Amino acid sequence: MASTPPQATYRVQVRPGFDLDATAGILDYLVDLGVSHLYTAPLLAATPGSAHGYDVVDHRTVNPELGGEAARRRLLRALREKRLGLVVDIVPNHAGVAVPPANPPWWDVLRRGRDSSYADWFDIDWDRGRLLLPVLADDPAALDDLKVVDGELRYHEHRFPIADGTGDGSAREVHDRQHYELVSWRRGDAELTYRRFFAIAGLAGLRVEDPAVFAATHELILAWAAAGEVVGIRVDHPDGLRDPAGYLARLREAAPEAWLVVEKILEYGEELPDWPVDGTTGYDALAAVNGLFVDTDAEGDFTVLDTHLTGHHTSWQDLTHTTKLAAATTLLAAELTRLAALAPEVPTEEARAALAELAAAFPVYRGYPPHGARHLAAARSEAGRRRPDLTGALDAITRRLRDSDDELAMRFPQLTGAVMAKGVEDTAFYRWTRFVALNEVGGSPAHFGVPPAEFHRFAAAQQVRWPASMTTLSTHDTKRGEDVRARLAVLSELPGRWAEQVKSWMEYAPLPDASFAHLLWQTAVGAWPIERERLHAYAEKAAREAAASTGWADPDPVFEQAMHAVIDRMYDDPSLHDELTELAAAITPAGWCNSLGQKLIQLTMPGVPDTYQGTELWDNSLVDPDNRRPVDFDVRREMLARLDGGWRPPVDTDGAAKLLVVSRTLRLRRAHPELFTGYRPVPAHGPVGRHVVAFDRGGAIAVATRLPLGLARAGGWCDTALSLGVNEVKDLFTGRVYSGGETSLDTLLADFPVALLAPLTAAEEAVS
Repeated sequence: MASTPPQATYRVQVRPGFDLDATAGILDYLVDLGVSHLYTAPLLAATPGSAHGYDVVDHRTVNPELGGEAARRRLLRALREKRLGLVVDIVPNHAGVAVPPANPPWWDVLRRGRDSSYADWFDIDWDRGRLLLPVLADDPAALDDLKVVDGELRYHEHRFPIADGTGDGSAREVHDRQHYELVSWRRGDAELTYRRFFAIAGLAGLRVEDPAVFAATHELILAWAAAGEVVGIRVDHPDGLRDPAGYLARLREAAPEAWLVVEKILEYGEELPDWPVDGTTGYDALAAVNGLFVDTDAEGDFTVLDTHLTGHHTSWQDLTHTTKLAAATTLLAAELTRLAALAPEVPTEEARAALAELAAAFPVYRGYPPHGARHLAAARSEAGRRRPDLTGALDAITRRLRDSDDELAMRFPQLTGAVMAKGVEDTAFYRWTRFVALNEVGGSPAHFGVPPAEFHRFAAAQQVRWPASMTTLSTHDTKRGEDVRARLAVLSELPGRWAEQVKSWMEYAPLPDASFAHLLWQTAVGAWPIERERLHAYAEKAAREAAASTGWADPDPVFEQAMHAVIDRMYDDPSLHDELTELAAAITPAGWCNSLGQKLIQLTMPGVPDTYQGTELWDNSLVDPDNRRPVDFDVRREMLARLDGGWRPPVDTDGAAKLLVVSRTLRLRRAHPELFTGYRPVPAHGPVGRHVVAFDRGGAIAVATRLPLGLARAGGWCDTALSLGVNEVKDLFTGRVYSGGETSLDTLLADFPVALLAPLTAAEEAVS
């Protein structure tokens, strides 16, 4: 494990338009904020114009659109001057192939086929014939647009190589001699002969299980780690790899001192395998913290509302089985075909059906020892219940999957992870809209909130098992920003009012998909006021992801026109606009309270806290790409300077209260890490104890308000108190000093809904 994990990280989405030099320009602010490490999106050369960097095309070079190697060295010098470390994102599972000339290994494979020295880099099923590239229009005459130009095949803006000795004749004749075949984009999901990242044809799977491929694709990153220029590595999507455990063992051996965290998404109750890593990228912590601010008592009310709105009761288990099965048999049909071919003892269609059912019933992203056999058994049982007609095929396939050395058993987990991601994260989360604050990566919408006792058990276990795991509330992959979720959590305290209001809106501005309409109105209330064009863009993406009334492949213009008309009415209809504004304003103060509480808990709980760019102020971002919008660091820098000058903002001032919480907490962690080495719940004594969550990290005590509307209805803190021990402590947010012992929450939280208490000297050092 890492010799010295970071104290705290700050995630920056480096990209064209905010390159490495721009990143170097905010390091003074990050130091003042209190972080110890800059944490960046991938730095290697990506598909030209890439806004995210997860489509690496050249593992040998720094992305020239970020400034290249020279800018990286300038950033390193700036980091050293500021005494900050660097954590980088790496992408071992796939490479960008959407623009073949930009990716030299892929270009060579297209040109030379199996004879390419890079043929083993990519997970290609060469036995199925030519390499299919789904770039053509859905038109039988599309190949008529092919041209031979400068020794290349051209299809509009797409360029492809020509194998040696095959360039004579018409463009069609040249095409027919190549190692690849250009086909309609519609054939991609069903017929591709290379493994993809999920269902994205422009991201081809890499075979990093091959030591030579691992060495070539990791040489630069590992050189940086060996030189001490990178101290932390975030591993993207390990579930997609053929052998994640073996890969991580090799990576740990190559970078023994690095802080390693993996983007492993754990299902409810699932534990991280015993890998040689420091933990996850924090979705498990996000789910625990997010749920803590949801009123579990409201589950029945929201279930009744959902049933009323949609006209039927929706089972999460049945819905996710449906969406996962659809993902397996449509979006991932090519991968399913490849797996079925590995089981020739079973008739092809039965093998496909059995594999799809097992993947749809698999309860986690993929199974790992020692629990993998249990998950497979559960999937077999559920698949058999749903498809008794497939008993023979299911038994035969399951026997094969129990053999860890079987090729089918090695490849099947790569399918289950993709099926879960596409079927649940990218489909069911947009269809099951009972309470969308819980529809988050790593979350479980069927579990309505997290009681404090459950949160304490999770946090205590993290302290023992994964004390250096990352914690987060927002990432570039979250479905909605942390403050949007915090405001939506308030609705769980107002189920009656919400039900009455949303029924009225849906009747006044109807949409022929009640489930999606409920998501849309929740989103609007959670993010309001939001720019019109942003809400339009979000709704279009969400509706197409849901794939219920429209979709990506075949958008329904009638439904989408109706959907956009409803959104326009939110802005243009005075009565509707006023009602939406009024409700959003009514729940915003309690939402701010939730935001501060969840932020404090995430920053102080066991683990290494990450702050996603810009979220140190109120942030109403929605799903990618909305959450990668530019961040105004000048505003944040100026506001932080005012706070350091002694200004104490009210909670409702432009997010300054959140910046106060973030900066003071991170500074305390950086200055006094010894205060964050344990975990002990601090119980509340009194009639409204359920409205506070508090814990002692070994000297630093975090206190947060939960369910603020219920607290107000109960008349405030009444006689509820916390036992703070025997020593004097100081609240880093208000500057007040407490002598210890039983302290009334009426006193402790009189002006601010959260408190961070530390010994006097440590508190003063962190603030100064």
